[in-house]
Amino acid sequence: MFADLQAPLTLTNVAATSTAGTAAVFLTVSAAAATVDITGGSFSGFAKGIHFPNAIDAATAVTLSDAALTNRPWSDAALYIVAQVAGGSVGVMVANLMFELDAITMSDKVRDGSGQYIAEVVATFGLIFLIFSLVRTGRESLAAGAVAAYIGGAYWFTSSTSFANPAVSVTRTLSNTFAGIDPASMPMFIVMQFIGATLAVAAIRVIYAND
Repeated sequence: MFADLQAPLTLTNVAATSTAGTAAVFLTVSAAAATVDITGGSFSGFAKGIHFPNAIDAATAVTLSDAALTNRPWSDAALYIVAQVAGGSVGVMVANLMFELDAITMSDKVRDGSGQYIAEVVATFGLIFLIFSLVRTGRESLAAGAVAAYIGGAYWFTSSTSFANPAVSVTRTLSNTFAGIDPASMPMFIVMQFIGATLAVAAIRVIYAND
């Protein structure tokens, strides 16, 4: 989770200090997110030996969906979520400090409106459905690459830039950069992410009912 937040925020700061336009910012951040997901996911999957790469499980929505779809105890899920928020917060603060900003710079970037809310439902649904479709069909080894490609693409095809993760929504309030989110905008993003995750869990249970 540390790297998942630090890399995109670092690339955002680099892009923001250049003369490049918004498209360049989107390209650098989506590339950073995809690269971190695939490398972190592959490494953590090898190190932890769990049923899908642990870096992917850095998404709070994935953790909760995993508890809903498998035998993972809810108490374990709660510990994962605490670790995700803590790791993400440290990643954000390190990224801020690397660019000589205050460790915590509360974001004033407003993200609201029905379009962005729908985008977060779509982004979260797609992420959860992708991961658990791979798990239910025995293709866990493809998860790191598939999730990296999805996250990189979703940065472009969603109007919200695909947060798709409550922990990301919380921790990005600490960075007043392009990647940040105003604290007042954060609660609705999280609500939409839970809706997307709930719909994805329901779809997985119906489509893969016998798996």
